[in-house]
Amino acid sequence: MWYLCAFYHRLLDYRKTEVESLAELFGARGDDRSLEWRLPEQHHPDTPFHFVNLPSEAAARDIANRSILVKGIYELWGEGGSYEELEESIRSYPDERKQPYLESGSTFKITVDCFGKVISFQEQNDRIKGLAYIPFKGRANLKNPDHKFWLMEIDDYGVNNGLPPVSQRRIFFGREVGGADRKLLPTYQLKSRTYLGPTAMDAEMAFLMANQALATRGKLVYDPFVGTGSILIAAAHFGAMTMGADIDIRVVRDGRGPDCNVWSNFKQYGLPMPVALLRADNNLPPWRPGLKEVFDAIICDPPYGVRAGGRKSGGRKLLKGTVDPYTVPDDKRTDHIPSTASYCLAECVHDLLDLAAKMLRMGGRLVFFYPVLRDDDHVENHFPEHPCFKLIATSEQILSSRYSRVLLTMVKISSYTEEIAETARLQHIEFRENHLKWLEDGNLHSALFSPAADPQLTAGNDSKSSLEAKPKYRGKYV
Repeated sequence: MWYLCAFYHRLLDYRKTEVESLAELFGARGDDRSLEWRLPEQHHPDTPFHFVNLPSEAAARDIANRSILVKGIYELWGEGGSYEELEESIRSYPDERKQPYLESGSTFKITVDCFGKVISFQEQNDRIKGLAYIPFKGRANLKNPDHKFWLMEIDDYGVNNGLPPVSQRRIFFGREVGGADRKLLPTYQLKSRTYLGPTAMDAEMAFLMANQALATRGKLVYDPFVGTGSILIAAAHFGAMTMGADIDIRVVRDGRGPDCNVWSNFKQYGLPMPVALLRADNNLPPWRPGLKEVFDAIICDPPYGVRAGGRKSGGRKLLKGTVDPYTVPDDKRTDHIPSTASYCLAECVHDLLDLAAKMLRMGGRLVFFYPVLRDDDHVENHFPEHPCFKLIATSEQILSSRYSRVLLTMVKISSYTEEIAETARLQHIEFRENHLKWLEDGNLHSALFSPAADPQLTAGNDSKSSLEAKPKYRGKYV
């Protein structure tokens, strides 16, 4: 059945991919592994309104209630370019579909919502009174109604207000099947978090990553760059068991004291504690030989040198062979902080893919961010690959005129073998040589923050075409 899906107007590139992932989680996708979408008549692709074909109302409700970017999913009773057309459309909607929600023993609420403009309370009342032709027999209940109805309007508000262009007015009326929990993000917002670090993942993005990874009760989720635990908190909220690691023992063990650490973040929200938090190096994983396919999902934000650079065990002298490997005496182990050396993104991503290929179960998901410079002609060709994985979704978040990060979602399709490990090693060498020269040794950071690197200061208008491949809308999230 076709439903009207209304999105929040933010993170536009993430909206459909989140719904697709949740559809798989709740068993609502067919064998082709993709949902059927269509736009309302004469709507821009970036409009918040889309039609989606879902197998049942229960699936639509589950998706809407869990989603972060879906404002609501509705059974559409009518639509039109004017209120006269809307009335005709509603009257023609089958009575057997409407009647169960109009009975005298039920309560209802009608909400008026306009995209791109604000209407007064009096205008909202006038629009509700204009729906008098719908034979509601129940009582109105604004606090806890049995059925919620929405009158949604999008009008020609002008092309210069920072919103997707509208060529024609459109009005929708429908019954809410499900909607996002509006209290979720305010509850988990970072400004109220007990323990934070400089790279703590925004709560909204952490929940989106957890949805992409299909985190749910009974699954084990791992973050090899756990930091202060923001991503694992989102996974734990959805019922998943969690486990994390970080190379900085001060973060995972000490924090800022007994009441201000990663564990206290989980305690703050009443979430199950992680199975374990390890001091571990992504370059030298701690897993015993032969241990495979432990995790259901790996979710992380690898260090790529913008806010923080990657580190690996060893130190410069040890890696160069100037000093021999040593054993830390027992009496100094408690306060010992191991030496570390620079860890480039190419090596970090290769190690991450290798770890995931070994430790993810078949069909498990690897979800992680990867940086791109927006003046590249074909950024999709710069994404890392591995024989064990299939890339199923990419979602870009533009962070500046030159830099964006892309959320990559990969699914494991093949078991790890020595032959696959060798193929992956050769792919990594080619990838590092051909696509990562501008990322190595801090060049990404230089490209972002050096004034001389800004093409708008060094070239004419023709050089801006690739930077403006996507429309710019108001708000920092789109």
